[in-house]
Amino acid sequence: MPQKKGVRLTKTAIITGASSGIGFETTQELLKEGWRIFGVDINTEKFENSKLFKQNSLFTPITCDLTDAHAITLTMALIQKEVSSVDALIACAGVLRLGALAEMSIEDFDLVFNVNVRGLWLSVSRSMPMLKSAAKISGSARVILLSSVSALRPKIDSGAYSASKAAVSQLTRVLAVECAKDNILVNALAPGTVDTPMVRDQSSPEKQGNWRPSGPSPLGRIAVPSDIVKVIRFLLDENSSYITGATIPVDGGTQAAFIPAS
Repeated sequence: MPQKKGVRLTKTAIITGASSGIGFETTQELLKEGWRIFGVDINTEKFENSKLFKQNSLFTPITCDLTDAHAITLTMALIQKEVSSVDALIACAGVLRLGALAEMSIEDFDLVFNVNVRGLWLSVSRSMPMLKSAAKISGSARVILLSSVSALRPKIDSGAYSASKAAVSQLTRVLAVECAKDNILVNALAPGTVDTPMVRDQSSPEKQGNWRPSGPSPLGRIAVPSDIVKVIRFLLDENSSYITGATIPVDGGTQAAFIPAS
């Protein structure tokens, strides 16, 4: 079927945090569906060991440190040289550092906010011309940000992380209204505990202190990355075309009501 003027048959997405956890699962799923993906991560070595990524013309890995504002600007400029329009930015990159707020190091506090908030904001800001271009062609574009159930129900020893994710949810609300005139839908997901390398790394007794993962949700299990990706795919679909400015809990009911310990 010939391609109609102004309509692109292949959709394009930028995914930050693409080499691990939710970002990695999202990258795999969208590639299987025929999306062109720019996978942005500080560590892109994982892509070299997968047949899905190697020699795949739809996939471009880009190494970028999201604490480096100049690197983010260069990355988005590089992508814009390849494609003028991007249908979706999916910001999955994030870091977790634990510790009582009164005792946390400045370096850990800054890292959490530099990646989870500043790097996320810069990724959106620098990709905006490409998103606006896609919206003009296709009618809409999407920004999907990763918040957390911690933004809704914080825990001790994860105050910095919880505050950073609360900031993501507030950025989502304001960005959604500011971008509405350009037909760019902005939403966030708030996962509960997800079985990802980041959570597993911080769950060791010597690292967690007083912090504990939420454990099984009221549905009887913790999430796996594909649980979150299903909602991401919904937000990319036309069925979500009237949803913007929302932070959607994807937590099996974890934050809905408190369950006392038996």
